[in-house]
Amino acid sequence: MTNPTARRVTANLSLTLDGRYNGPGGPGDLGAIIPYATTEVARNHLTRIWENATTAVLGRLNAQGFLGFWPSVAGDENADPRDRGYAKWLVDAEKVVLSRTLTEAPWERTRVVDAPAADVVAELKRTGEGDILVNSSASVIKPLLAADLVDRLYLIVCPEIAGGGERLFEDGLPGSRWSVTHLETGDLGETAVVYDRVR
Repeated sequence: MTNPTARRVTANLSLTLDGRYNGPGGPGDLGAIIPYATTEVARNHLTRIWENATTAVLGRLNAQGFLGFWPSVAGDENADPRDRGYAKWLVDAEKVVLSRTLTEAPWERTRVVDAPAADVVAELKRTGEGDILVNSSASVIKPLLAADLVDRLYLIVCPEIAGGGERLFEDGLPGSRWSVTHLETGDLGETAVVYDRVR
């Protein structure tokens, strides 16, 4: 019998200093995030997030957006090896896309699930091996934080204040304690930090 807590649930996201994953212009307003996405620290962090993961969980918007970008990187011999490693992992990994509107999977090795994120991830924890990575999808990370199902957070903190936009950590989350297991600061002031949930 598989240990129900054997699989770790991890999540990655880039945030501004004021805790936002987009700016006041909405989901496409990433002006405070993009300049830090391809730094040495960010690329090393990208490798860190997928090394132990066997399943990627995505929201619909990220699944569709990633599909338009990462498969071409996987086949690009001139791409940064860290980007290419992540891209190959993402293409080959088991993917679960949470969506109320998609009727068919946008990728190979992908299934679409219309169910609450906490239920889907709790079921994934009961089967298989390896980390479950909630891949840059705040719409999925938020309900998992609310259900206290996230075991590790991979964050890039960008040294800008967006002044508006959506926050990852909203009022009403259950209290929790975290320990820092990795911390690295880049030349532009961006910080890659890994937090593990203390249970």
